Amino acid sequence: MRIGFVVNNVATEKSTYTTIRLAMAATQLGHEALLTGTGDFSYAPDGSLSVQGHGVPARSYRSLERYLADVQKPEAARQVPIRDFDVVMLRNDPADDAKERPWASLAAVAFGQLIAATGVLVVNDPHSLSSALSKAYFQHFPDAVRPRTLISRDQRLISGFIDDMDGNAVLKPLQGSGGSGVFVVDRKEAPNRNQIVEAIARDGYVVAQEYLPEAKDGDVRMMLMNGYPLQVAGKYAAFRRRNASGEVRSNMSVGGTAEAVRVTDEMLHLAEVVRPKLVTDGMFLVGLDIVGDKLMEVNVFSPGGLGSCLRLYGKDFASAIIRDLERKLQIRGHYAEDLGNVRLATV
Repeated sequence: MRIGFVVNNVATEKSTYTTIRLAMAATQLGHEALLTGTGDFSYAPDGSLSVQGHGVPARSYRSLERYLADVQKPEAARQVPIRDFDVVMLRNDPADDAKERPWASLAAVAFGQLIAATGVLVVNDPHSLSSALSKAYFQHFPDAVRPRTLISRDQRLISGFIDDMDGNAVLKPLQGSGGSGVFVVDRKEAPNRNQIVEAIARDGYVVAQEYLPEAKDGDVRMMLMNGYPLQVAGKYAAFRRRNASGEVRSNMSVGGTAEAVRVTDEMLHLAEVVRPKLVTDGMFLVGLDIVGDKLMEVNVFSPGGLGSCLRLYGKDFASAIIRDLERKLQIRGHYAEDLGNVRLATV
């Protein structure tokens, strides 16, 4: 199997990223894994597609650092026709490109759609990802699992919503991820409320959500594959992200720490409630961010944390994901073109 991993920029990838763990797992399983950046696609006048792929021959690597260093060497890059790929995983993070390269996220989705049209399996499905570029995608999930939310640029409406929440709310931009631009406001912040809203609204719409008291203990990241909680040998790919000291966000990128967590019936219920839409949208690999009995976010672009899961539970979730992609290709072999990209992505 030849599998491509689309990242923001191959040169800036880090060995701690889940994408590198997935690529190395594919390599160790005997597949050809190639990394490509969002700026490395080419569409020729004859309608053919190609990418500049960075990869190494299949071998047993023990170190993620060594693996990535070899992949990033200039001699590891070559131009590869898209038709030679079996699977392409879109793993770029739109938030990383929001300021310096706002075109990149749109390019990844657009080229992902072109790639899927050639018959190559693209996960997560690029047509659905185009809708998920905005946090408004989250509002398509059932009300029962979401905190109360207002999306607006109207200072008066936002202020009224916060008052309805007894002065406690979470404010964040409609675009972006990774905890960027997230504020928690309470009655103490009332004098600064307008300035916070104005700062977020400069770049677009403001998302105001009810504050959940359980957030003081961080949140739980739970990985889903094909709409179901990802498990290996009875262990779930889930962990608690504990806030760094003085931080309102639990994201690992802003200093949060990972702890083992017991997956509760409430968490499994949340996964069951959102599963139909995820499957319908062709969302193969997803990260749910859970606080209490509510979903705070559904990460469909580059959900991470497999390294934390391996450290906490000693299970190789990355290889399980690659083997599921192998299974999908076997299914496609039986059904030829009868299964479209969306269906095959989550079958």
